[in-house]
Amino acid sequence: METVFLVLLGASLMVILGYLKNRYFGFNSQSPSDYADAPGEQFDLRTHLNGPIVCEGVIYGPTGRITSRFVGDFMAEWNGNKGVMKERFTYDTGDEVLREWTLTLGNDGRIRATASDVVGEGQGIQSGPTVQLKYKFQLPDDQGGHVLDTTDWMYLAPNGTIVNRSQFRKYGIKVAELVATMRRKEAA
Repeated sequence: METVFLVLLGASLMVILGYLKNRYFGFNSQSPSDYADAPGEQFDLRTHLNGPIVCEGVIYGPTGRITSRFVGDFMAEWNGNKGVMKERFTYDTGDEVLREWTLTLGNDGRIRATASDVVGEGQGIQSGPTVQLKYKFQLPDDQGGHVLDTTDWMYLAPNGTIVNRSQFRKYGIKVAELVATMRRKEAA
């Protein structure tokens, strides 16, 4: 009986420690308010995600190993607080994926975002040199068609480069992570 008690106590302690790590020390513990008063240039979607953009990144699987590498060619255009960002991703396999985001920026910095593979509407906010966006992303049918809870954080570097870190979760368990950079495409 004492062994069962110790096993249950140990399991409970691990669950509590896992929760505390995620809540206070992990990726999900960030809040837009953490960056509201950060020094340096403020992130403005209409300025920093505008025109031709090149994106380069990697996707990590659930074991932490890189499962995919990609390059993206984006074009973003704004009309006031409404924008459209067209993305063309080319993966290391040669596959190409197209996505078109429709973005609406509120006067308070809040963001609404839609795309064909986003279930419903994504919600986000600009805060200091960061943007946070949360949405439900649906994988293509040939990849299982799963709907993943996605959290994107974009961080504006002092030189204008955007560093993007995204986590994809299913039932609260991280199944993939993306790290990428985005920067204005140099004129040819």
